Amino acid sequence: MVAAPEIILGIESSCDETAAAIVVNGKKVLASVVHSQIDEHAAWGGVVPEIAGRSHLRSIPAVVKECLAEADITPQQLDGIAVTNRPGLMGSLLIGATAAKALAYAWNLPLVGVHHIEAHIYAALMAIDKPRFPYIALVVSGGHTSLYRSDSELEHTLLGATLDDAAGECLDKAAAMLELSYPGGPAIQEAGADGDSRAFQFKQPMLERDSLDFSFSGMKTALLYKLRGPGNRIEDPWIVAKSKRNDVCASFEHAVVKTLARKCIRACEQQSIDQILIGGGVACNTRLRSVMKELCDKQNITANFSPPAFCTDNAVMIAGLGFELFASDKADDLSLDVYAQA
Repeated sequence: MVAAPEIILGIESSCDETAAAIVVNGKKVLASVVHSQIDEHAAWGGVVPEIAGRSHLRSIPAVVKECLAEADITPQQLDGIAVTNRPGLMGSLLIGATAAKALAYAWNLPLVGVHHIEAHIYAALMAIDKPRFPYIALVVSGGHTSLYRSDSELEHTLLGATLDDAAGECLDKAAAMLELSYPGGPAIQEAGADGDSRAFQFKQPMLERDSLDFSFSGMKTALLYKLRGPGNRIEDPWIVAKSKRNDVCASFEHAVVKTLARKCIRACEQQSIDQILIGGGVACNTRLRSVMKELCDKQNITANFSPPAFCTDNAVMIAGLGFELFASDKADDLSLDVYAQA
């Protein structure tokens, strides 16, 4: 039997971060390098796919080189390459996958494609010494809000997903309405840190009684009415005041994260599972962590968050899940394709 690859180079380029990491046996991180494109997209208030693709093209050789240097590893010491091949921006995925295939060919290494959302679940598992399946897994970011039942590192059953906006997208758009900086999620968290989360009421969209799907588009409309009133009237003077804006941020953020937490609890009840994994960029949110802990403690449920460094897009989770895929003999070849949808 051929031994499974142990030292894996991961490459991530699904959206607006160019990342490379080297991970041993799916857990030990030797190096992690992330090139952020926030400054390149800030003027547009969101990710521009063409700008993202061009940035990946410029950055990926230097990011991989820096990663190898940080790990003090030569290409000859690598055992395999893992790369995000779904879902994401098509152009961005193509650049990352093409780079990974070129390196795999040049260095004579096995290659495996990795599902970006499932990698976020794996990021939460990396912090657990001995995972005890099954788990309810929530992946929440600017592009994704999905609930899964996870029965192993590689077995995930979709239970619910957003019907419109992702939670992170909702926060970003709310920040734009409030004239806060980009990216919006962290800006709302900062502005709402000293705000009163009970000052304004925003309905938590739970949908039907047993639904595990999400819908955040109505919350944006509710915020717009708070700010400008029905008919998009000129905004009320109190919105300009910093203290009121902080209260709006705290209240809106609380409604979003409380919805996420309540859906997770509902999924646990339906699936008779007492453990939750939370990954994705919004998993960094401090209010989500506190609200989730409060609700889980009441229900004797354990919540496991990805480490903050591995919540936003990174290549550590790609290399880690890549190791598991290689260990299960799921390697790909140089015909590996990319897919915008999951």
